[in-house]
Amino acid sequence: MTQNLKHADARRADSTTHSVRPRIHLERHIIEAISPVVDDGRYPVKRIVGEPCVVEADVFRDGHDVIRAAVKWRRERENRFNEAPMTPIGDDRWRGAFPLEANDVFVFTIEAWTDRYASWLADFQKKSAAGKAVSPDLDEGVELLRDIAARASVTDRAWLIEMINDVARRCRGDLIRAAEAFSPQRIQSIASACGERFERTIHPGLFKVVADRRRARFGAWYEMFPRSQTPEPPRPATLREAERMLPYIADLGFDVVYLPPIHPIGIANRKGPNNSPNGGKHHPGSPWAIGNGDGGHDAVESGLGTVADFDHFLEAAARQGLEVALDFAVQCSPDHPWVEAHPEWFRHRPDGTIKYAENPPKEYQDIYPVDFSTEDQTALMAELRRTLFFWIGRGVRIFRVDNPHTKPVRFWEWLIGEARRAHPETIFLAEAFTRPKMMKVLAKCGFSQSYTYFTWRNAKAEIIEYLTELAHTEMREYFRPNFFTNTPDILTPILQTGGPPAFRMRLALAATLAPSYGIYSGYELCENDAVPGTEEYRNSEKYEIKPRNFDADGNISEFVARINQIRREHPALERFDNLTFLPADSDQILFYAKSDRERGDVILVAVNLDPVNWHECTVTTPLEVIGVPPGAAYRVTDLLTGEAYVWRERNYVRLDPNHQPAHILRLDGPA
Repeated sequence: MTQNLKHADARRADSTTHSVRPRIHLERHIIEAISPVVDDGRYPVKRIVGEPCVVEADVFRDGHDVIRAAVKWRRERENRFNEAPMTPIGDDRWRGAFPLEANDVFVFTIEAWTDRYASWLADFQKKSAAGKAVSPDLDEGVELLRDIAARASVTDRAWLIEMINDVARRCRGDLIRAAEAFSPQRIQSIASACGERFERTIHPGLFKVVADRRRARFGAWYEMFPRSQTPEPPRPATLREAERMLPYIADLGFDVVYLPPIHPIGIANRKGPNNSPNGGKHHPGSPWAIGNGDGGHDAVESGLGTVADFDHFLEAAARQGLEVALDFAVQCSPDHPWVEAHPEWFRHRPDGTIKYAENPPKEYQDIYPVDFSTEDQTALMAELRRTLFFWIGRGVRIFRVDNPHTKPVRFWEWLIGEARRAHPETIFLAEAFTRPKMMKVLAKCGFSQSYTYFTWRNAKAEIIEYLTELAHTEMREYFRPNFFTNTPDILTPILQTGGPPAFRMRLALAATLAPSYGIYSGYELCENDAVPGTEEYRNSEKYEIKPRNFDADGNISEFVARINQIRREHPALERFDNLTFLPADSDQILFYAKSDRERGDVILVAVNLDPVNWHECTVTTPLEVIGVPPGAAYRVTDLLTGEAYVWRERNYVRLDPNHQPAHILRLDGPA
């Protein structure tokens, strides 16, 4: 109530005199149910620069006066608002849009007011048609127009005055003709632009929109350990030697090459093969055990080279059209310089030793977690900011953040905000396989993309349920999924047992369901050797150097390259909110559509979820979903094989995982 009633100061003369009545301004316009909004405006929604931000709201008032509404927006760092009109779309719902013309943060709100001229005109026309209008009604309209003319441009003012005089001269006795004379579009346009915004209401909220660059939504990622690209095993490769992989990754059609930590690796408690303890200096150790006598988070492991070699790697990647994503892991080895310089940044046991990382039953004796409960929190945060900005200063614009769910959410909100203010093009991927609400709030607080549960979703029903949540609930406003098929930590059972058909099937799903997806090196070789009873790779690359023959028999590199080429050629695959699941009368065949009507691109995908057996079914394509007239036949082309088909609303599909695990069909038009 306090927001809607604005009281002037009330003064009491004395205890015996009558109190002065407060002056009250009753706001007449209701503005509610605004979208897009996340948590009532606590967090920003995410969009892509160059696209419009479509805004909707319920806007209405008491009575039957004609109202207007506009969306007001500006860049957060600016002061002056721009404005775009909103139009009613039914049931008091209004829609407008504003352009996201820069890679920046925008804010918007909504204003509503009563259009007195349009309200008068509507009533006057109704009265005239019913023979009820009288001259005073006409005088009221003339007075409103004269007031509008006083605010109009010189040209419009002269035209309005001439029109008013002409109506008074020719139509005074014919109110029906007067009603018609007062309704031309030019009058209404001038009245809309120059008329009084009577009893205007501005919603008190300012709602944020982050306009990211395109890569924040769309891209194919390839994870690679540089040290494994050695020409002389067991010696680790340098960054300069690892550059030989970049043309290969680019030829496969990837956009981002992601590197695990490249920093010095600790000696104390260094892990050996298969996570064995006490690996010692003769084993390379885990890159996530960061820091030794050569430096910490702002240094490069000596076996890889120098910071200058990393700069060279960045330049070589850029020449191949690749961006480099760097791992940002907030943790240390026992040898990290911070341990000696700032022991207060770590949690200590009663005996004074520092507590190493654990995720029972797993133990990470080579890693010390940073303690954000330290009394020296401000200095710790400043050092982490300095470290991040060191790599931003070298040209890194994408960071994959390790285990962000084990650090304070407000820390990430602050740090990512700091980075985005200085470098809004920076992208952050949250590697958080954790509880749903924590994953959601990390996305809300600033992470551009997020790992997901897709890795473990295999059955048709659970895929549909999970992706419907991601694409068609409020999550679509802030949570951008990145569908990694595997990681150095995760080799799922279906990949362990399903052979190459499983690798092709999961790749087809990840790459066509989500705009961003990724694979960990070796996926194209169908590597599936796991520690029994776990999702851990046997002889994991996390703890040893792992050279590969990428031309080995049985590789699916051509399939990977073709999938990525299809993604680049079809804008329908660049979005996630356009995903529509379609009927298929088999529990083993998933059928869905993605369309970009503005660019005339419609893709239909059918995937056999069983890597062992062939399956057949009838799939249904509701013609209104794909934009084909009812009863019409239409042509489709399989982008994996080049085969063409004539389809109708119901169609037969048979998929053999050993030969063709999926159809990726382009809609070509009427048959």
